[in-house]
This record gives sequence, C-alpha cells and structure tokens, in this order.
Amino acid sequence: MGSSCSRSHSLDETEAAENAKSADIDRRILQETKAEQHIHKLLLLGAGESGKSTIFKQIKLLFQTGFDEAELKSYTSVIHANMYQTIKILYEGAKELAQVEPDSSKYVLSPDSQEIGEKLSEIGVRLDYPSLNKERVQDVRKLWQDPAIQETYSRGSILQVPDCAQYFMENLDRLSEVDYVPTKEDVLHARVRTNGVVETQFSPLGESKRGGEVYRLYDVGGQRNERRKWIHLFEGVNAVIFCAAISEYDQMLCEDETKNRMMETKELFDWVLKQRCFEKTSFMLFLNKFDIFERKIQKVPLSACEWFKDYQPIAPGKQEVEHAYEFVKKKFEELYFQSSKPDRVDRVFKIYRTTALDQKLVKKTFKLIDESMRRSREGT
Repeated sequence: MGSSCSRSHSLDETEAAENAKSADIDRRILQETKAEQHIHKLLLLGAGESGKSTIFKQIKLLFQTGFDEAELKSYTSVIHANMYQTIKILYEGAKELAQVEPDSSKYVLSPDSQEIGEKLSEIGVRLDYPSLNKERVQDVRKLWQDPAIQETYSRGSILQVPDCAQYFMENLDRLSEVDYVPTKEDVLHARVRTNGVVETQFSPLGESKRGGEVYRLYDVGGQRNERRKWIHLFEGVNAVIFCAAISEYDQMLCEDETKNRMMETKELFDWVLKQRCFEKTSFMLFLNKFDIFERKIQKVPLSACEWFKDYQPIAPGKQEVEHAYEFVKKKFEELYFQSSKPDRVDRVFKIYRTTALDQKLVKKTFKLIDESMRRSREGT
C-alpha cells in the first residue's frame, strides 16, 4: 500500500515537472512569436553585379560588430583570386581586340607581356589560386602597366572586367605582404558571387543602442539561375530593397552576353513589382554605383542602352551628370507606376541614390528607410 502511494506521488511529481516544462516551452514560444512580430523583414533583390552583396557587407560593418580578424583573413584568398581573374580577363581581352578592332595595333602586347600573360592566364583558370607573392606581383604590375592592357582596360565594359580591378591594382604591394590581413575596404571591394540565401538581423541604431526597430535582411543571388530561390522568401515581406546598378547601361550580362544589363534590370524590376504577394509591400529602389555612373556618363552616352535611346544630353561636367541621373530616375519612376495596379500605387515607394562602397551614404540611406517605414506603420 505504501509502495503504491509512493509510486503515485512519484508519478504526480513527474507529471508536474513535465507540465512545468511544457508551460515553459509555451511561454518561450509566445515570447519568440511576440519578438518576431517586432522584426521587420527586408528582401534585397536585384540582378547580378548590382552591388547587393556590398550593401549586405556594409550592414555588418555599420550596424553590427563588423568583421573579426578570422573573417577578414578568410577574404585573402578571395582577393587574390579576384586579381588573377581580372588579369586573365584583360590579357585575353587584349588578344581578342587585337584581332577584331580596326585600330588593332594599340592592343598588341610586348613580347615580355605576352609571356607573362600566358603564365598568369594559366593561374587564372585554376580552382586553387596560389598566394600573391612578390614575384607574381612584379608580373601582374608589369602586365597591368603595358599600354595594350591599359587600352584594353578602357574597354572594360565590353569585357566583364570587375569594378574592383583598379582598386586592387593600386594596392598590389600591400596585398602581397606575408602577414597581409584584408582591411574592411578590401572586403567591401572583394567580389564574391552570392549563392543561395544569406540573412542578417540589425537595427539602424546599432548594436549598442536599445529600443530601435529591428530588421532581418535577406540577400539572394542575383544571377538568373539563382532567382528560383527567391519565391519562398516573398511572403511576409515588409519592404523590398531593389538594387539597380545605373552605371551598367552599356554592359552585357555575364551569363548572357547578348543581353544588356540595364534592360535585364528593367524587366526584373517590372516582374518583382507585379508579384501578388507584394501588394502592400514597401519598395525602396537603390540607384546604385553612382560613383561609376558619374565617371562613365562623361565618356559613354546614355543612349547606349535601348531604354534610354530618347535621352538628350545638355552639357559636359557636373550639370550633365545630374541631368542624366534625373533622366534615369524618372524612367524607373514611370516603370513603377506603369507596373503597379491602381490599388498598389499608394504603397511606400522611395528612390535613393547610392554608392554601396560609401559607408556614410549607406548609413544615411538605411536611417532614412527606417524613418520612412516607421511613419508608414504609424499611418503618418
């Protein structure tokens, strides 16, 4: 009898402990659910090479703890690979232009440069790139300084030369130091293709301040074969940040060299705008890479892109840059309203001029986005 009471008491204790555990789990789920309700979901979209990944890295630097030394060091091999890939593109490009251009002589390399180019091109096709040592730096610099390579670099828009080329070429000696650790600027310039989905959580007030709005930002690959991964992220999005690289109006896609990058961006933006799940979603359009656009517009007419064929330049200099930018901005505004059904035109739509490498500008932009979304939620 006593034994039976003892077992019953033990069962009661076990059941009470399980109930307490269950209640604790329910309480935590409720807390997490409430916490999730205060996290605003941002989706970072855009075509490949639009600068999305640089924006994503800026978020980590600006509003989180940044990159620790291990993370910085992990970019060393990426940066060295960028160097070898760039020099291969330029060398192969010079050979191609020397065969097809009317004024072919200016693309002809010196015998020494040809020898170096062949050697570096062999490295450029490998999967395991060697470290950038002093000897290889001498080779890279000699090839880079060859007039034919410089002439080829000036035609970089038709050759898929990455935007980071000039920056890394100017820092060759530092990149090849034995104890080299990439700086945050190096990391921002490093070119890594985004595969799959990456996410991060942040507040524009920064890690050290409490009480600010919290955002969860999702970045997905922009190349065509990555876009099928976008769909499952579309539900429950508070805002779409769409990156458009306005400097790429004269360039072709890496994955389809018959397709103009700006036309691809136009079609992609149009498609995103028409998605049913974004009926009440805010849209933040980043007209990105303004720094490159500012330099290029002085040399390459905006009408190089079919979408901008009706552009009429006014005058050289800063006035022309602003005129061209406003023209592009208006084109995107018109596309937004043409692609939005009447019941969607009242959703929040903002356009920001951005340069993803400019930390102060990116910080200011995200604070403006935060303010805009706050006002939208408050109904003001």
